[in-house]
Formats: sequence, structure tokens, C-alpha cells
Amino acid sequence: MKRMRNFLMFCLVIFPFAVLMSSCDREPSVAGIVPKPVDLKVHAGHFQLDSTVRIVLQNTTDSKSGMVVTYLNAKISELLGSPLRIAEKKVRGPRIIINIDSTLNLHPEGYEMKVARKRITITAKTAQGAFYSFQTLLQLMPPSASSPEIRKGVVPVPCITVKDYPRFSYRGMHLDVCRHFFPVEFILKQLDIMAMYKLNTFHWHLTEDQGWRIEIKKYPLLTQIGSKRTEGEGFEYGGYYTQEDIRRVVQYAEERFIRVIPEIEMPGHALAALTAYPQLSCTGGPFKVRNFWGVEENVFCAGREETFGFISDVLTEVAALFPSEYIHIGGDECPKNRWKNCPRCQARIRQEGLKDEAELQSYFIKRVEKILLSLGKKMIGWDEILEGGLAPSATVMSWRGEEGGIDAAMQGHNVIMTPGNWVYLDHYQGSPKVEPVAIGGFTTLEESYNYDPLPEKLPADRHHYVLGCQGNIWTEYMYTPEKVEYMAYPRIIALAEVNWSPKESRNYADFLARMNNQYPRLDVRGINYHIPLPEGPPDFVAFIDSVTLSFSSTRPVKMVYTTDGSDPSETSREYSEPLTLRENTILKIRSVLPTGKMSKVRTITIEKQTPASALQVTSRAGLLMKSADGNFIRVGDLENAKNWKQQIIQDLSLRFNREKPSAAVITGYIDVPETGVYYFSSDNDQVWIANRLLINNDGEVKRFSRHDSSIALEKGKHALKIVFLNNTIGGWPSAWNGLTLQWKKEGEQEYKPVGKECLSY
Repeated sequence: MKRMRNFLMFCLVIFPFAVLMSSCDREPSVAGIVPKPVDLKVHAGHFQLDSTVRIVLQNTTDSKSGMVVTYLNAKISELLGSPLRIAEKKVRGPRIIINIDSTLNLHPEGYEMKVARKRITITAKTAQGAFYSFQTLLQLMPPSASSPEIRKGVVPVPCITVKDYPRFSYRGMHLDVCRHFFPVEFILKQLDIMAMYKLNTFHWHLTEDQGWRIEIKKYPLLTQIGSKRTEGEGFEYGGYYTQEDIRRVVQYAEERFIRVIPEIEMPGHALAALTAYPQLSCTGGPFKVRNFWGVEENVFCAGREETFGFISDVLTEVAALFPSEYIHIGGDECPKNRWKNCPRCQARIRQEGLKDEAELQSYFIKRVEKILLSLGKKMIGWDEILEGGLAPSATVMSWRGEEGGIDAAMQGHNVIMTPGNWVYLDHYQGSPKVEPVAIGGFTTLEESYNYDPLPEKLPADRHHYVLGCQGNIWTEYMYTPEKVEYMAYPRIIALAEVNWSPKESRNYADFLARMNNQYPRLDVRGINYHIPLPEGPPDFVAFIDSVTLSFSSTRPVKMVYTTDGSDPSETSREYSEPLTLRENTILKIRSVLPTGKMSKVRTITIEKQTPASALQVTSRAGLLMKSADGNFIRVGDLENAKNWKQQIIQDLSLRFNREKPSAAVITGYIDVPETGVYYFSSDNDQVWIANRLLINNDGEVKRFSRHDSSIALEKGKHALKIVFLNNTIGGWPSAWNGLTLQWKKEGEQEYKPVGKECLSY
């Protein structure tokens, strides 16, 4: 009997837990809300959402109440096939009650929500708060009408109680549309996702050295000329938004409680504008819209009055298009060389009693601030606007670390934290050896998630100056909309939680688990989010007797692989320990999320080799280089090269001139110190060793070495050929690389440059 009592007690304790776990398995949405609410309690049972449910709007004091109800009904219609009826008075049946009352003691963006078996009650101070409650409610529902949880037109909604409000008032995403242009429909798509995760600010980077993207009617050449550039590959690239496009985006954003802050760059990053109106520069031009990345020397002339008249006219049109109280004026990365050599700028410095060009920039920014204030707008600028003295009403966006933000807050200015190490979404999120080309850096999902916008160095009495943080998407290496999404998601979602949820409730492992409820929702919306790739060996691995390969990833995901040439499926062998191989093999490996979504396949060719025989030759120090002038985009173009010149170079340190496109073919020998397998890394167009094409970057953006390879070599000299095209592809000039060649012996961890003592001809 005692055993039976113990068994019954065990059942009483374990069975409810098992039911809960089973329920969670079936309904991950119960515990899968992002951003994590301030307080959430789960109750037994479900609200049955079907066509009999009515929406009841009570006590509304907000003019936008009808708009948000229409939004919710449209989302419900996507699941049920038709909208719910709106009841103008109390009803007895199943209902969704929405109470928006400005007299309530709630956070302006907060809400309270209770889902019971017979009704859902939402209470908010503003329509915006109610809108955010809808985002939480929708995450409790299946992601699409085809979801298996929906049976016979009934959507089960788990019973919960939520009290929620944001930690920070500024929750932003920045998108650069100048380096690469993206259509309006893509912008609207991103606004929808921002709304899902309670982000409330879209920072729209509209002007740059590489393109002017907003129509200004008083200055039509800004878009007729400034929106277009001729790429290094020879084709024209361009695009801009008409003022009607801008209004459409702004209205769409407003309907989702997202303010749109335009950025009009000044005094630097202005070459596109100067190409259209060169009289606004220090030198008078002529100019071309910049077709490569980096910082441009030519900036707006601070000594010309015409410059400030132009800026006033432009900002007047911009202010009329954007209801936001803020306009971002850039202010970053403004070289002072042109000002130092400009008689007008030097005269301005003397007339205004300024100390130097840094104070001239401060003068420039303060004049622009007065223009904005006259238009009823406030200024935001990157942290360089601190240099030479900060404009009185300016808000600082701190990107070069946190120091600029701390400095501004200590001076009593509002701050938005955007430090590159945590929130720059153009950074690599996995190994540069396997991920698509990016600008550099390394910021994992975990690093973004663990960021705290309140620096430890900032005194508590200054915390209120930190408005929040923003994820920045710079698009130098984002050539397609799909690449933007790949870089942005899910890191921007992590930052949404950083901005919304209490710091003490955030937990990375918990966030990863809750994201499993989000990925299907992103799939429904066609978001090309990042899935970690298996990292480790390069795509070609040579071995002599055997080789052992180890894989890892930046997130704890399952990896599956095959060795028969087929693409891995979810049921393929799971990688759990290093793989030892002794025969030629085509290894295919990919990552799998808990939802079943899979990464792209990595294909690794594993080849057993006999070490290539060393050459018995007499040679001299240095290498033989043939070069020819011309803009060669592909290696095959060298067939048309003429007037080759020949010279001897001592090593691979030679630098090339970006402004003089050319090609170089370097030949000679590489001296291998001992027999074994050697790995090579290079961002040259081609590297041949022992008459074998080992590395081929032909036609690619050569920002980083991404095609490392290996070969078995005998001790001694082996033929070496390097093909280098001094061109610009995808905005990256290969002249900035030089003739790089690195190597390491099998078993070594780090690559090192091939020294001149190993090179001869």
C-alpha cells in the first residue's frame, strides 16, 4: 500500500509537469514570446478563436484606436480566412475586449492582457500600447493558416496573463540604402518585422558618397546625377525614392507605430551631392559618384554661404516629408584636408574666431542645428559631432564604442547607443572563411543579445539620457535584399529584446529556445535569416595517410552530414565527434535548427595525395612579374592584354595604384621546408602551386580570403604562379589587398605570410 501511495504521489507531481511539457511541445508559443514580456503567467485552458468571436472596443480615448483594431483584424483574417465582426456594445459570447484609456496608470507603450477561456481582455493607455499587445497575442497563435494547430477554423490561444512595457523608449533599426539601393516593397517588409518585435524607430540612411537616394524637387540633379554611379565592373548602378515613395513608407510605418528618421549626411559623405552640384565643394570639382567604399576627401565647403542655403532648402523639403521630431545629419568621418587648403574655409575660421578645422566642423553643425530648430526638428548626429563642441540640442548616436555616448550623457545630452562591437549587423556573425563576404568585424548573435545599452562607467544619475540602442545595417557588401536579411536576422531580434525586456530577465539560452517559435513566423514572411554554418576545414582538404576533421558553429545547433555525395537531410548522420577519413571523400555537411530548417550545404572535397615532387632547379632570390595596364575583371580577360612589361620583385609586398587598373602575373618557386600537407590562404585572383590551381577567387569580391585550400608537397622547390587583377569588384579595390599569400603546415593553428626567403625564380 505504501508503494501504491508513493506511486500515486509520484503521478500527482510528475503528471501535471509532463502534461505541461507535452503542451509546450505542441504549443511552443506559450513560452516563445519575443521580446520577453516583463511578467507572464500561463494558465490552464485555451481561448478558441473562430468566426463567432467579436471584437469589442471600449472606453477608447485615442484617435488611432480604430486603426489598430483594423490591423489586428487583418492579421486574424489571415488565419481564419475572414475578419471578425466589430461589436459596438457588450456581447455575451466569446470576445476580444480592447480598452484604450489615457487615464490609466500604465506606461504609454505598455499593456496588460488576459487570455481566458471565454474572452481576451487587452488594456492599454494608448493605441500604441494596444498595438504591442497584439504583437504578443499574435505570437500565441500559429504562424499561418496552414499550421496544423488550426483545425476546422478554430485557432487555439493559450490562457495567459501578461503585464508588459519597454525598458527603453528608442528601439531602432538603421538601414543604409546608399551603398546599395532597396525597393520600397522591401522597406515595407522590414517595417512589418520591426513591428512584430516592438521596434519603434527606422533610421533611413538616404545620402552618401555612393549615392543620393531621396528626391529633392528644388535640386533635381541630386537624383538625375547623384543617384547613379558607374561600378568598377563597368555597369551603371542607381535608384532613388520619389517623394511619393517616401510618403508611402512613412505612412506605412506610422500605422505600425514606427517613426522614420531620415539621415542626410553632412559635411562629409557628400560626394554624390557634390557630383551634382560641384560648386558646393572646396575645389569646384568635377567629381564622380564614388564607386568604392571608404572615406572620401571631398566634403561640403564650410566657407561657402551657398552650402548652407543648399542645406536649408534640402532640409526644408525633408522636414515636410517626415513627421518625426528628429532629422539625422550624419556628421561622421569628415576629413579636414580640403578645409585646411581652402581659402574660403580658412577665412571662415578667422571670421568666426575658431581655433581650427575641428571647431569649423562644430560651427557647421551648429548652423545646421539652427536650421533644423527653425523647421521644428531636433538634431541627431554620429558621435563625431562632439568634436569642437556639441550643438546645444543635439542627440548623439555613439558608434565608435561607448565613450562618445558617455561623454554626451555627462554633458546632459540624450544618447542612442550603437557601438560597432555589439550592434553593427554588417559584421561577420560566423567565420569569414565560410560566411558570405562582409565588411569585417565579428559580432555573434550572443554578443548582440548580451549587450547592455547602459555602460558600467556611466553614473546612475545619467542613465536617463540613454534613450536606447539601435542595430545598424551598413550595406557595402549586401548586394541583394536577401543578403540584408541574412545579416540582420536574428541579430536585430536579439536587439529588440535588449531594448524591451528587463535586463535581469534576459537569458541567452532561453532566448534561443524562444526563437524556435519565431523562425516559422519569419519563414511565413519570407525572411532569409541566418542559420549558423558548420565551421572548421576549408572546402578542399588534402591528406597523405589520413585526416581528422572537426566542426563547430557559433550557436548550439545540430549538424548533419553525408559522405555519398547526396545533400544531407534532417535524418542524415549527426555530427557528434571529429571525423577521421582515409579515402577520397565528398563530405557534405549542414546545420539544422530545432524547427527543421536547414542551412546551406557545405561541400568539402577530401583527397588523398602523394606529395608533389620537388623541382631540381637553380634559382635566384625574388620573383618574376609580368604586368599590363587595363581594367581586367576576369582572369580570362588577360587573353586580350597587350604591352606586357616584365620586372623582378623581391617579395610579395608590392602595392598597386587603385586609380590605374592593371594586371600582374607573378611566377617563380616556393621552397617548402619539409614534406607534408600545406594549407594556403590568399585573396589574389588565382594561386597555382605545383602546376595546380589551388585558390580561385576569379570574379569575386576579394575583401577576404574565403577559398583556402591545401596540397601535399615534398620538401624543396615547387612552381608558383599568382594572378593579381588590380580592379574594383563589388566596391572593393583589390589594390587595397596587395599580393597576399599565407600558409601553414597541417596541424598548425595560424596562417603566416610566405617570407621572401622561401621565394625564388
